[in-house]
Amino acid sequence: MFSRVPAVTGNVLCIFNAGQQQRGMATLKTISIRLKSVKNIQKITQSMKMVSAAKYARAERDLKQARPYGEGAKQFYERAEVAPPEKENKSVFIAMTSDRGLCGAVHSGIGRHIRNEMAKTPDTKIICVGDKSRAILGRMFPKNVLMVANEIGRLPPTFLDASKLANEILNLNYEFTDGKILYNKFKSVVSYNLSEMNIFSLACVENSSKLPIYDSLDSEVVRSYLEFSLGSLLFYAMKEGACSEQSSRMTAMDNASKNAGEMIDKLTLTFNRTRQAVITRELIEIISGAAALD
Repeated sequence: MFSRVPAVTGNVLCIFNAGQQQRGMATLKTISIRLKSVKNIQKITQSMKMVSAAKYARAERDLKQARPYGEGAKQFYERAEVAPPEKENKSVFIAMTSDRGLCGAVHSGIGRHIRNEMAKTPDTKIICVGDKSRAILGRMFPKNVLMVANEIGRLPPTFLDASKLANEILNLNYEFTDGKILYNKFKSVVSYNLSEMNIFSLACVENSSKLPIYDSLDSEVVRSYLEFSLGSLLFYAMKEGACSEQSSRMTAMDNASKNAGEMIDKLTLTFNRTRQAVITRELIEIISGAAALD
């Protein structure tokens, strides 16, 4: 009978230790899978950072050439001192975003600002440029959205894109008196400001007291210029937004790569400790089993 006890005890130990070993191997496999996943994510974020850096360099060059269009159009409204009517004004917000994400709070900042403004003027209509603004504002104010323009941000914006957008806005079945273009103004690689530009209807411009300082302006000339200035302002806002988006994405992907690197270091340390614990446990089991058989 004494000869059977070690055998039974040994069998019990083998079954119990096999379960411990299985759990340890499962833990190692889980950590290994997660470690591989984080390494793949780091490769993707590093690649996106490099792509964004190249696009940012081009967007910054294009922005320097586009700024005179926007500054010149804004100077006209400021010099003529155009103001919205005090009564029966129909306002509109134009949210300048894009279709792409993974760029920080570039798009959500515009949506949040318009949401706060809509709390003060709930009758204001909204024009969403880009799917990101549509996703944010279309859910909150579905009845206020007049138009949505997509396919923005995949390619560098051109004046042709801005002119098509301006034509669609002018041909809407909604005659607005004034409006604001909400966009992100580029400052540096790591900063941008949420800015706005005013737009006005033909009636508001014609009623301006300082309009006569411009000689030989009839209604047709003013109408043609307002159509061109709307396209110029939209083109300028697109360029500012594209540059801000690429710089923000580059910063976001750089931070994501650093975070992934920290996770890789922690997971590697955890994996090595767990593997060492499994090896130590197996050695203890082998020695205990050998001692029990003696």
